[in-house]
Amino acid sequence: MRTPILSPTIFLLFLLFLSISPPPIQCDDDLIEQICKKTPFYDLCLASLKSNPTTIPMDIKGLATTMADIVLSNATDTLDFIQSEIKQASDPQMERALAYCAELYIPVVKYNLPQAIEALSKGQYAFAADGISDAAKEADACEKNFSGSLKSPLTVRNKLVHSLSDVAVAIVKVLLKG
Repeated sequence: MRTPILSPTIFLLFLLFLSISPPPIQCDDDLIEQICKKTPFYDLCLASLKSNPTTIPMDIKGLATTMADIVLSNATDTLDFIQSEIKQASDPQMERALAYCAELYIPVVKYNLPQAIEALSKGQYAFAADGISDAAKEADACEKNFSGSLKSPLTVRNKLVHSLSDVAVAIVKVLLKG
């Protein structure tokens, strides 16, 4: 069973993310709180949505789109980090594991999430939920790729992408229920 409490590492990484984010959006705080209560990570949802400026209307669809954009931003950042780590890797086993993760994240960043965001704009919520959940699945697959003595340098990032994806999918499911 998943716990809605963030691990200290994810929380610290998210605080870093917040510190470099632009000023918060102007939105109905009650709507954000109401929607975030329907997600598995209330605090992460609340902090994410309140810290991101947007021109998207702040109805439920707008909140879902904003969260999907946040997932895309974090997945892109993770892919950039992976590619940087590949260049610096001196251990062939680590390089292979990182390359595998890059292969998982590239389609998520270039296709799955952008298509999910487009699907949201068209009201294709089931397709959007599937595309966003792919980010969580690929982050998990990346993490599982590291085994034995090979320690993942991506654990915190993969967990954050997974958690943000779970939040975004939960908001999209609110739209699916109508």
